[in-house]
Amino acid sequence: MTDTHSPSALTDPIPLARKLIQAPSVTPADAGALDTLQQALETLGFSCERFGFEEVDNLYARLGTAAPVFCFAGHTDVVPTGPEDQWTQPPFEGALKDDVLWGRGASDMKGALAAMVAGVASYLENAGAPRGSIAFLITGDEEGPGVNGTKRLLQAITEKGETLDHCLVGEPTNPHVLGETIKVGRRGSLNGVITVTGRQGHVAYPDKAENPIPVLLNLLARLTARELDRGAPHFQASNLEVTTIDVTNPAHNVIPGEARAKFNIRFNTAHTGDDLKRWIEDEAKAAGFGFAGRVALDLKVTGEAFLTRTSPFTDLLKAAVTEVTGREPALTTGGGTSDARFIKDYCPVAEFGLVGATMHQIDERVPAGDVTALARVYERVLSRYFTVFGA
Repeated sequence: MTDTHSPSALTDPIPLARKLIQAPSVTPADAGALDTLQQALETLGFSCERFGFEEVDNLYARLGTAAPVFCFAGHTDVVPTGPEDQWTQPPFEGALKDDVLWGRGASDMKGALAAMVAGVASYLENAGAPRGSIAFLITGDEEGPGVNGTKRLLQAITEKGETLDHCLVGEPTNPHVLGETIKVGRRGSLNGVITVTGRQGHVAYPDKAENPIPVLLNLLARLTARELDRGAPHFQASNLEVTTIDVTNPAHNVIPGEARAKFNIRFNTAHTGDDLKRWIEDEAKAAGFGFAGRVALDLKVTGEAFLTRTSPFTDLLKAAVTEVTGREPALTTGGGTSDARFIKDYCPVAEFGLVGATMHQIDERVPAGDVTALARVYERVLSRYFTVFGA
């Protein structure tokens, strides 16, 4: 009987994927997920180190001491399940039914983590030690605030002298079938809160009050009237969306004292977060001109737009995907943000993972064959990478 902890057993990603799903690691809980991953990596010869920041646990692992360093990145944390009684299979059972892997994290992204390990195991079995190093950068805070995860982990390993040359993130990048898309960039994101404070009063005596609502509406009209851009190379057009307007005034005969709104801007490389913040601040001053109250802004840029340009790195990723899936993937930048927004400050980064059709949903699931195929893609990525960049 094959030892389930032997390197040869790890070439099959499904048992490890199931075990990872069985850890109910809803952010920021780890629930043993990182222990499971660390045990598998140590079986393959990786040196592992854990980094705890506040309530979040993180893992950095490395095999080899030479450059170049190819890094797999991802996360073990998952979003909440929603009503568990609505799941066809229990969300943390890791059920395998009719060649479909069920459970929270199957797609996003415990299936990909298992595929990474299996891809490395197969590569080592077939090619031996790499002409360089393989690393894993794994966080437990990707689905949460993103404060104590990848961002701090990168800072910590850099202070210890680690240098990453290229990185592949295992987020679910494919809309429908495996092999459709590789993400080579992400749009930036800016969250804004507007609070307009006036003076409450009676509607029959507006001269004794200061109504904040017209000022808020004027500012929102100014912001939404601007066409931010018509797109940028590899990017769709930037967009500003108002997500809520709140006055909380139940009375017809009262001018409220405060009005608030929230909005989000998803922006491409035609903008920086600081440029957008300056524009919003200028519009707020204009909208509040002559207003006796106060217009306050809370603006947070959670990620800048970035693009990893076409290079031998992206070429080898495309070739590996095509070799396994028979599809030539498009290089895209769509979707939300990911931890690639932090990694891009340290090395070129791209993303390729499973199909994301059911991620974050009740009954999250992926075909088991896709997880196995993804492991083969990762193996081919390693083979091509160390052929192109290896010492």
